[in-house]
Amino acid sequence: MKKIAAISAILEEPELVQQEFNNVVSSFKGIIKGRLGIPFSEEKIAIISIVVIGELNEINSLTGRLGNIPHVIVKTAISKKEI
Repeated sequence: MKKIAAISAILEEPELVQQEFNNVVSSFKGIIKGRLGIPFSEEKIAIISIVVIGELNEINSLTGRLGNIPHVIVKTAISKKEI
């Protein structure tokens, strides 16, 4: 069954990791329903929120791959309700 989840990511060095981050997100485009990014140029930080609907293993795979990128901190909230 599918679940809906909100993935929050902090990119602490966006100029170094943004390309890799975007490549990973693009490879999961089938489960992504929305994305919001807010750059903080002076602080050299970017905050990105991604809403996904997918199987639990797909959500965990995306979260894991993003979390393995240096300078990226990821937290995920997954609904208990199955869709």
